[in-house]
Amino acid sequence: MNGQRVLLVDDEEELRRSTAQALELFGLNVQTFSNADHVLELTGFGFDGVVVSDIRMPGIDGMTLLHRIRELDAEIPVILVTGHGDVQLAVKAMREGAYDFLEKPFTPQHLAGIIRRGLDRRGLVLENRRLKAVAGKRDDLETRLPGRTQVMVDLRYRIRAIGAADADTLIIGETGVGKEVVARALHDVSPRNNRPFIAINCAALPENLIESELFGHEAGAFPGALRPRYGKFEHGRGGTILLDEIGSMPVDLQAKFLRVLQERVITRLGSNEMVPLDVRFIATSKVDLEAEVTEGRFRADLFYRLNVATIHVPSLAQRRADIPLLFLQLVREAAARYDREDMDVPADMISAVAQRDWPGNVRELRNAADRLVLGLDVKPGEAAGSARDGGREGMGRLADKVAAFERNLIAGEIAAHGGALRPVYESLGISRKTLYEKMQKYGLDKKLLGPEHLLQDDRDG
Repeated sequence: MNGQRVLLVDDEEELRRSTAQALELFGLNVQTFSNADHVLELTGFGFDGVVVSDIRMPGIDGMTLLHRIRELDAEIPVILVTGHGDVQLAVKAMREGAYDFLEKPFTPQHLAGIIRRGLDRRGLVLENRRLKAVAGKRDDLETRLPGRTQVMVDLRYRIRAIGAADADTLIIGETGVGKEVVARALHDVSPRNNRPFIAINCAALPENLIESELFGHEAGAFPGALRPRYGKFEHGRGGTILLDEIGSMPVDLQAKFLRVLQERVITRLGSNEMVPLDVRFIATSKVDLEAEVTEGRFRADLFYRLNVATIHVPSLAQRRADIPLLFLQLVREAAARYDREDMDVPADMISAVAQRDWPGNVRELRNAADRLVLGLDVKPGEAAGSARDGGREGMGRLADKVAAFERNLIAGEIAAHGGALRPVYESLGISRKTLYEKMQKYGLDKKLLGPEHLLQDDRDG
């Protein structure tokens, strides 16, 4: 348990310090934070510890932190603490995924006991994931970047290969394909997975403060700089720095960043002292950087320095066969996120989703799944609405949930294979006769298959 960490977040300095000292007496490795800003940089699929956070804090409060951590990895134990005796808030936190809930005042022994159980649980989760990966079963990477098409299989293979190599990497892809998800995955499969992951949006940095934000500054470096400040590069030491949309970085700053890439040192504003920088850089771009070089908007030497290891993230148009199952997964995730019952998505809706263009890629598809779960895209009485309402009333039993999952899985496979049944029953590992029986049971034979598909299936048979 020595390597496992406890991230303790509390805006009350005295309580934070005394709690950390008490926990360290119990042999726990504690790292303290006065706010939640940097906690998210240390959590992810590779994080092997637990998070203990006060629930009432300025800025990012405990509930918001819980939700953001669960977006990164829903199985990280988060223990929330409050001094307000709010029972309803405690129930809400537990329902939304908190590992446990403590009311102030509490004894260090009580908190240490909860933390130890959380660390044991986290250790089992990570070991189970490792064993699944060794056995060749569906692992975390496939859960985060799902898809059975060859381009997605190749993408996951490339992430594992490049991630372990610890090389600076350029990620190219259209808006909404999941470039930041790929960047986090690279970090999580690398030797740096237990160190910070710092995401910097190059397009959102204020131009007058961009150097200070990245490189930091000394006191008096410019008007208003009253005390020294670490920049984001230094905050990422030992970990990974993501430069999102690097094509938006001003040309004059590109030269300074090139030096950082080459020499792995930075100099804070107002200082002549060089600070060593042990980080891995990952950059993303939705535009063709080679074209930007030709137009003079991006430095050629920086492009070639970044272009050593490159990952191209496919658009949904390049992996259409993945859309039905991906949509069903996003619907399940949305139902869990919004505390709704699992939904029985109509087969005709799955077919329509599979045939539609998604210029916004996975981001647009996720928004559509969210709207469906929240009932924002359908009118009362429509098929989807009826399925949703029926689902809430009749999905309570395990058998109903299993049947709904099976129906959605088969419908998604049929839509993914354009109505040809041979690849469906082969991929599902069932006989042709069993597939027909299940299609009849779930009413899928006429909703997804047109005459041309039936003829194709006859030829298959």
